[in-house]
Amino acid sequence: MRDRIVFLISLFLLASVAWGQQQPASGNAQPSNPQSMPGMDMPGHDMSNMKGMSMGADKDDKDTDAGMHAMHSMEGHMDMGPHMKMTALRPAKSGDAERAQQVVEAARKASTKYTDYRAALADGFKIFHPEIPQKMYHFTNYSYAMEAAFSFNPEHPTSLLYEKHGDDYKLIGVMYTAPKRLGEDQLDERVPLSIAQWHEHVNFCAPPADRRKELLAPHPQFGLRGSITTQEACDAAGGTFHPVIFNWMVHVYPFEKDQASIWSVDRQHGDGD
Repeated sequence: MRDRIVFLISLFLLASVAWGQQQPASGNAQPSNPQSMPGMDMPGHDMSNMKGMSMGADKDDKDTDAGMHAMHSMEGHMDMGPHMKMTALRPAKSGDAERAQQVVEAARKASTKYTDYRAALADGFKIFHPEIPQKMYHFTNYSYAMEAAFSFNPEHPTSLLYEKHGDDYKLIGVMYTAPKRLGEDQLDERVPLSIAQWHEHVNFCAPPADRRKELLAPHPQFGLRGSITTQEACDAAGGTFHPVIFNWMVHVYPFEKDQASIWSVDRQHGDGD
């Protein structure tokens, strides 16, 4: 079963990466599989609506396959249109700028020591699929992911974000996560919504088993690039609909010089990743 899952992960990601290159620029224990997707089986991502998303939980084939087909959502955050939900920017209130700056400083402090990616590996961060070319690589700490499910510690980012240059990795930022059960007021308590926009992945239609290969098509019906965005359309196509997958996520690029770049939404969505 695990070999099958890994095969599906690799197949789907390879297809997704190839598609992206054709586009114009713009549990409590650490998982035993270091290639597991950030947000798939780490505790910091509440996926109660996708019981098969965790490799260590209920391995119902239908739901597990749904998780495999969602893998691309973390690689590059390409333009997903109706499959991406962002928090709305709020009017600034007293103290927001100071709180946001504290998060930036904590992110910078937490990540600076991992400028050399080998230090991150030594401290237990796991790279997601280093053998597959990606615009941005997630190095995930599963203990921090668990912590983020219950509280926010800006010195403990769920993932470190790197770009690859030859055989080396360049540190560019961090990713924080929060349970999808949280409302925007609670997200605002973690990072001010007048400064940052959290995102989550929505309207996901997993294909039936005999139609998985359609995900390789240039304009698929299913998945996070798919044309299907409603329960009704997904049911009609024989798929399995998930209103929300993964948890809330926000990227911070603490080494940038201005606020727009530090909290860049465009970079989370597109080519900057």
